[in-house]
Amino acid sequence: MRYVDEYRDATLGRGLARAIAAAVRPGTRYNLMEFCGGHTHAIARHGLEDLLPEGVRLIHGPGCPVCVLPVGRLDMAISLVRDHGVILCTYGDMMRVPGSEGVTLLKVKAEGGDVRMVYSTLDAVTIAQDNRDRPVVFFAIGFETTTPPTALAVSRAASLRLGNFSVFCNHVLTPAAIQSLLDSPAVRDLEGGSIPLDGFIGPAHVSTVIGARPYEYFAEEYRKPVVIAGFEPLDVLQAVLMLVRQINDDRSVVEVQYARAVTRTGNEKAQAVVAGMFELRKAFDWRGLGPVPYSALRFNARHAAWDAERRFALADRPGRDSRGCDCGAILRGVKEPRDCRLFGTACTPDTPKGACMVSSEGACAAYWIHGRFRDARLGEDRRCANHSPTP
Repeated sequence: MRYVDEYRDATLGRGLARAIAAAVRPGTRYNLMEFCGGHTHAIARHGLEDLLPEGVRLIHGPGCPVCVLPVGRLDMAISLVRDHGVILCTYGDMMRVPGSEGVTLLKVKAEGGDVRMVYSTLDAVTIAQDNRDRPVVFFAIGFETTTPPTALAVSRAASLRLGNFSVFCNHVLTPAAIQSLLDSPAVRDLEGGSIPLDGFIGPAHVSTVIGARPYEYFAEEYRKPVVIAGFEPLDVLQAVLMLVRQINDDRSVVEVQYARAVTRTGNEKAQAVVAGMFELRKAFDWRGLGPVPYSALRFNARHAAWDAERRFALADRPGRDSRGCDCGAILRGVKEPRDCRLFGTACTPDTPKGACMVSSEGACAAYWIHGRFRDARLGEDRRCANHSPTP
């Protein structure tokens, strides 16, 4: 297989669906969480849930970096612009995420604040190079995938002697989030409507960096199988089949479906770059999960000069999501987007009330864009009329 169309072959997809149906045991439930928001969008886009038997349930996890950033951290970024007059560089998704009182970076820009959308970390370095008389801050977010580019941007800024450049670091760690989910009462205490988890579809891009090895702890200690999958529909279906077979055999190991890109050890050069520049925070607040110990990174003492939090003496700010927004519960897998009373009414991509509807990896955006919803309150099927599964 060399071309993307081959990973979307309808005949192969139907064959995998039949194999899953044949493997599922009557009366057995298979509750599988896809951690990554990219998988959530692939599942919705290609209608994969429609191909799965009733006993297999896919649960959306907290693998959307824009979504898990709490309101207080966004408020801190807004304060950099309003109170310190910096040029704030950020990715496009963050521009429309509501902060406290519904204020967004886009609104701050409209008020005259210098907020600039960038496509890469090096774009922010270039802006700092072109504006040496002004402080420039890169608003860094993301899991392990986007952390190495942030480190390289700092190295580039150092080589150019850009003393006006710094980074507001919000990089978070996937394994810590998985452990938080597995340790939460909602998972461990299955009495009364909480969420069972039988296995994980592991993230693709993150795993190209950290490898498969960090997930082995969850398979061994929590008895939860993990299959790292690619983003194409056949990737996801094959991962589901592999998880069903593990559960049937009472096995809990880490398997790599996405073997064309993921190894056990990952990208060790990228890991070394990150380890040389960052250290663990003792705790970091996540939307939906709350404070999670050792789940995020900050600059180490040797690179403290590049830390915007230290440079501008930023203090943590409490924040609260929009009233009625269930984004936190959706990120925990306790609710689906259609369970939120704002979904499809007050909250749409044009008028988002929460990060899950803004981000290109958010579950609410996936449901809306690909028509995976039914508004029972209006008594009509609002599923896209032309939607049909790809395989």
